[in-house]
Amino acid sequence: MANNRKSTEYILEALGITKSFGGVIALNNVDFLVKKNEILCLLGDNGAGKSTLIKILAGIFKPDKGEIFLNGKKVVFNGPKESQMLGIETIYQNLALFDKIDIVSNLFIGREIQRFGFILNKKKMDEIAEKTLRKTGINIKSIRQLFGELSGGQKHAVAISRAVFLSGKPKIILMDEPTAGLGVKESNELLKIVKELKENTDITIILITHNLDHAFRVADKIVILRSGEKVSEKNANETNQSEIIENMVGVI
Repeated sequence: MANNRKSTEYILEALGITKSFGGVIALNNVDFLVKKNEILCLLGDNGAGKSTLIKILAGIFKPDKGEIFLNGKKVVFNGPKESQMLGIETIYQNLALFDKIDIVSNLFIGREIQRFGFILNKKKMDEIAEKTLRKTGINIKSIRQLFGELSGGQKHAVAISRAVFLSGKPKIILMDEPTAGLGVKESNELLKIVKELKENTDITIILITHNLDHAFRVADKIVILRSGEKVSEKNANETNQSEIIENMVGVI
């Protein structure tokens, strides 16, 4: 296949993605296409291949077979940094942030602002942190509060703030089970942030979830993986939870 596609309506195309670990096939010839500013929810039971696919898009794993195109241009990720440089940010379920340091420090890990090339510009970082968190709508006591003191929903809001507003200009945000372990109120607040990102930015969001209600509240499109294969792709407004469950468990 050519390195560039002549025209495409998709910001991301992952074509024929196959990945095995030893003798276990995690993904088998999966096609995965997402439009700009679309919210796509990726569903499937444990072991369906969801996390493997996300990690391939994040540059953690390389596919054994298949090709990835961003805006019609073929790309190969040799690590997470290359995925990030091309505009893909990932928010993992464990958030990959640190409880024992404050919110500002977590926001700027690896992206610290310095004066004279070696002195942290804490005043500037504080100003940007305040402005950034206001955009996300998070309510906290202080930006110098320890990250570990935050609720689960607040932690996710910080992680989203870091990915969206402090990473340059992300084109795609990958979210791995963002509402897992959250209560009803916090889940609602997080889903509100996701919907507002769609309304107020041109970012594409790919979201893994086990919660069908959450998927239908935010998704434009729903893709279902089962045993490493894509078995269904539906516009959210053209399907229902019963049909999705049937596809997930194998009743077609």
